[in-house]
Amino acid sequence: MVDRENRDGATKRSGRPLPQLTPQNKFFWKSGEDGRLRIRECESCSALIHPPQPICRYCRGRQMGVRVVSGFATLIGFTVNHRFGLPGLPPPFVIAQVALEDDPRVHLTTNAIECEPDELVLGMRMEVVFHQDGDVWLPLFRPTAEQGEPAPLPVDEIEPEQIRFHIRPPATQDKFEDKVAITGIGASDLGRRLMVDPIELTVQACERAVADAGLTLDDIDGLSTYPGAGPVVGFGEGGIGAVEAALGLRPTWFNGGLETPGPSGSVIAAMLAVSAGLARHVLCYRTLWESTYGEYVKAGDISPPGGRTPSWMVPFGGTSAAHTLAQNAQRYFHRYGASRETLGWIALNQRANAAINPTAIYRDPMTMDDYLSARLVTTPFGLYDCDVPCDGAVAVIVSAVDTVADLAKPAIRVEAVGTQIVERIEWDQSTLTHEPQVLGPAAHLWTRTSLRPEDVDVAQLYDGFTFNALSWIEALGFCKIGEAKDFLDGGKNIARDGILPLNTHGGQLSHGRTHGMGLVHEAVTQLRGTAGDRQVRDARVAVVSSGGLTPGSAMLLRSDA
Repeated sequence: MVDRENRDGATKRSGRPLPQLTPQNKFFWKSGEDGRLRIRECESCSALIHPPQPICRYCRGRQMGVRVVSGFATLIGFTVNHRFGLPGLPPPFVIAQVALEDDPRVHLTTNAIECEPDELVLGMRMEVVFHQDGDVWLPLFRPTAEQGEPAPLPVDEIEPEQIRFHIRPPATQDKFEDKVAITGIGASDLGRRLMVDPIELTVQACERAVADAGLTLDDIDGLSTYPGAGPVVGFGEGGIGAVEAALGLRPTWFNGGLETPGPSGSVIAAMLAVSAGLARHVLCYRTLWESTYGEYVKAGDISPPGGRTPSWMVPFGGTSAAHTLAQNAQRYFHRYGASRETLGWIALNQRANAAINPTAIYRDPMTMDDYLSARLVTTPFGLYDCDVPCDGAVAVIVSAVDTVADLAKPAIRVEAVGTQIVERIEWDQSTLTHEPQVLGPAAHLWTRTSLRPEDVDVAQLYDGFTFNALSWIEALGFCKIGEAKDFLDGGKNIARDGILPLNTHGGQLSHGRTHGMGLVHEAVTQLRGTAGDRQVRDARVAVVSSGGLTPGSAMLLRSDA
């Protein structure tokens, strides 16, 4: 069906970001011209492929066409966005995911329209309604007039319990992890709206890490960072070039980019380079200045990026990882019986740990009532489900293991890493009930070590949102899939004196969003036994995870003591 009222103004635009049209996707975004939804089809096996690709992911066939589909779908997720507005799309509005009846493996991000949010039920039948906006037709979905019993939600291509059967065995018994160690850590000043040039924060953290290791800048022969130089404003200092120029280094190896195993994947890349002999001491760093960037945008000193978007989600207001993870959390609640209180125990634990950490941004006490009554961001997430944007930098030094005897501090050894991608990469096509990109790396980790989850003394798990941490807890095997409700209940198991001390510095939820590198810093601090009031007794093995909808990773670290 076509929204006729809007179609009469054929060139009228709402102001919302519109999709970038290409020869490969134009058939989809122009489907509304005749009111018939179209999806890329493999002509060899009849599978529907979305987003469009030149090859079928199922049979690898290359005879691709376009199929007109029914336009009917099952509602498999929705979130009521309260926080993030766009031109032409003011909040609140409903971002939804539907699975096509023609092939439930195809999920579309959309907006649910012509209904109230409290009328929506997972599993209800939906139908497409095209809404013209400028030169594109956005496929929106509304509940059908006739509704039967809600349909079962589709299952993942690989169910969480089956992930381990898809992990590749180690390619060699010669572990690169045995050849490297973490020898230095450093952090810059951390805070909200520091109004400091980001390269200054990076230099602070790097100099402190070098000093912590007992090295000099002249000893550094490698640089590694995430996300590197590029258009990701507010999320870096300018990459390898900026730091080399500031410090006058001449690295024999360097690395910077977005597509790493999580934001702290730069550390794993450094380990590989050191184990291969390309460098002896690699300085890894991560800088954020989101708070200051936001102030500059408000003042008009910086213009945010604009124009057409290549995203399949942004035209519907899906601008944040929160919108994807909120729907995954909703499906998790639906399938396993958890609730907002389940996530609340994670937020309360992180705040309790931050309260005794003088570098944490949020240290005030928090109760479950505080958590539940906080303003909504995008349902079911409230304010305290989300990490704290901040300004700060963290640096870590990876060294060759044969250098550690001469260095200033006890080296932290690397027991194993996990990096394998098993789930689909596209956010809205991937794992339905957990954070995408955690199940594979977690299972991969345990194939590279004889240690088991019960050997872990402290866990620093990525918590860009509370649901990230829940996903990692289950993926790493600290409780079974679907059992986090009981494991987290009351918060005792994840407290500093519990069976799995979690994010002992306050995590990203209360200490500050340092994109995983702060978790590495805290793991090393705990394994050295220098965490002061928040020190976990007899901490010898730590697990660290990284990734918030990026391809993730996990590292198992241990002390030599």
